[in-house]
Amino acid sequence: MSEARKTSLTRKTAETDIQLTLAIDGSGRANVATGVPFFDHMLTLFAKHGHFDLDVVCVGDVAVDYHHTVEDVGLVLGDAFKKALGDKKGIVRYGFFLVPMDEALARVVVDLSGRAALVYDVTAPTMYVRDFNLILVKEFCRAFSNALACNLHVKLDYGEEPHHVAEAIFKALARALDAAVRIDPRSADQIPSTKGMI
Repeated sequence: MSEARKTSLTRKTAETDIQLTLAIDGSGRANVATGVPFFDHMLTLFAKHGHFDLDVVCVGDVAVDYHHTVEDVGLVLGDAFKKALGDKKGIVRYGFFLVPMDEALARVVVDLSGRAALVYDVTAPTMYVRDFNLILVKEFCRAFSNALACNLHVKLDYGEEPHHVAEAIFKALARALDAAVRIDPRSADQIPSTKGMI
C-alpha cells in the first residue's frame, strides 16, 4: 500500500472538461460541481458513505443533455480509483453492501479484479428525478466499471420513488467500495489473487 492512496486527474474533450481529486483514505469530504444538481447530490453522498475525499469540477454540455457529464465523470472517477489503488497490494478486493432508503432496497457487489463487467438490474416505476433520467445511473456505473476495470453488480430488490432508488444505489456502491479497498492486515504485502497480479 502506498502511504497516500490519492490522485488528481484532468480530462478534457469537446463535450466535458473535468478536474477530479480523490483520496481513498479520507473522511467523506466532498466538493462537487458538475452542473447537474442531482448528480452532485449523489456524488456527495457517495463520498460521505465511502469515507472518500472527493473534489470534482466538470464543465459539460449540459444544455444538450446530462449524459456526457455523468458518463465522463464516471470514467474519470473510475480511473482515479485505479490509479490511487496502484498494484492493489493488500486490499480486500471484494465488497458487498445492501442499503435501504425508505421503500427502496439496493444491493451492490464489487470485485476489483482487473476485469470490467457490469450487471445492472434496476427497474423503477418512475425513471425521472425532475429532469434527471435514472438510466444515467447505469451509464455512470458502466463508465466507472470500465475505467476501474472491476466487476460491478447492481440490483434493485424493490423501490418506487426514483430519488430513493438512485440514493440507495450510490450509497451501496460507496459502502461496497469502502469494503473492497480496505487493507487486510493478514496479507498487507500480497496481491489478492493466486495469479500474482490483478
